[in-house]
Amino acid sequence: MNDKKVTVIGGGLAGVEAANQLAKRGIKVTLYEMKPTKYSPAHKNENLAELVCSNSLKAERVGSAAGLLKEEMRRFGSVCLEAADKAKVPAGGALAVDRDVFSSLITESILNNENITVIREEVTKIPDGNVIIAAGPLVSDALAKDIGSFLGKDFLSFYDAAAPIVTADSIDMENAFTQSRYDRGGETDYINCPLNKEEYEAFYEAIINAESAELHSFDKKKEVYEGCMPIEVLASRGRDTMRYGPLKPVGLVNPKTGHRPWANLQLRKENVEGTMYNLVGFQTNLKFPEQKRVFSMFPALKNAEFVRYGVMHRNTFINSPQLLDNDFSLRKDPRIYFAGQISGVEGYMESAASGILAGYNLAQKLLGKEKITLPKITMLGALTDYISDETVKSFQPMGAAFGIVTPLEEKIRDKKERYEALAKRSLQYFDTLDLR
Repeated sequence: MNDKKVTVIGGGLAGVEAANQLAKRGIKVTLYEMKPTKYSPAHKNENLAELVCSNSLKAERVGSAAGLLKEEMRRFGSVCLEAADKAKVPAGGALAVDRDVFSSLITESILNNENITVIREEVTKIPDGNVIIAAGPLVSDALAKDIGSFLGKDFLSFYDAAAPIVTADSIDMENAFTQSRYDRGGETDYINCPLNKEEYEAFYEAIINAESAELHSFDKKKEVYEGCMPIEVLASRGRDTMRYGPLKPVGLVNPKTGHRPWANLQLRKENVEGTMYNLVGFQTNLKFPEQKRVFSMFPALKNAEFVRYGVMHRNTFINSPQLLDNDFSLRKDPRIYFAGQISGVEGYMESAASGILAGYNLAQKLLGKEKITLPKITMLGALTDYISDETVKSFQPMGAAFGIVTPLEEKIRDKKERYEALAKRSLQYFDTLDLR
């Protein structure tokens, strides 16, 4: 039996990255994706690497946590970032993509790889042999049950929410203006929808009294993850919470008034053509008619055509610190690896990055080579340390953040300079590695 074969479960960002890392090292991969045979509550497209929430992959600047993570991923030859560079849409300092082009490019790359066989069917049990479970935070009930039974541990759950999308030509530009916050990025990257104080107060009253949709029956426990907070939940925490969050007006000046708005909603391009815009930070679980009623209270959106309403869905992840090693392998059975949000990383690129490391390290093991253990001076190393740290008792998903990276020996007061120094230190370390 040839043991240089791997099964990857899940064709999301983590799954395709894991398959790519294995395949480029000559290892045969069978990649299982249940779409289009079966869809999760949030997925709609049969392509691999479908983006179901925002179309933003966060900041590009290397001196940011998200930017550094992406640069580290590029050193491994990330298939997702290769596609993102080709599917890019203007978004100021962020890397945002046309999600259809993005997933199509990745699907084409994976299907054309001679070392990868894609099978479109649901996996309900952990298979024999070497396997990477990258089934995603919306893992099917059958597989989740089998994983839970095998691990002998309960899953932890939180809820994630996606923002609505509107058509560009339905936005009332007489009541909007184009500008990136603090003039960072292109002048037309964002459309701003301002509110004066009276309009904001009316919007606040409407949203806190709006009716939310029923959660799916598979779990009624409302455990909302702070990193993707539904706007109505945020509003319920205080009259001005939205003005310090998604509706913050700082860094903006309305050219029609010459003043900063009282509150401001930004819309970001959803596709290359600029025909659709995403309501930034407006993840929601309001009923669809309520979304139309409440969000149309913005003067700029009074005639808005919604091509997608916000939705809310369950995300599931394992108690990784008690279960996984720092190469994403299962301590009790090292032939099994986990990757993606099910492993406890949070975010698109974090999920993809975990797939890179899981695939790379499993390939190293199968080829009789040493696994890579990245130090905490790198963003990837800090993330893997966090999800495998047995001292973590109350585990919640973690995204890229400089707060988890080993601090600099020297004190740098200026935050921007400090972050740039942290990024420089990480990339200097990567320059010493041979990742072929």
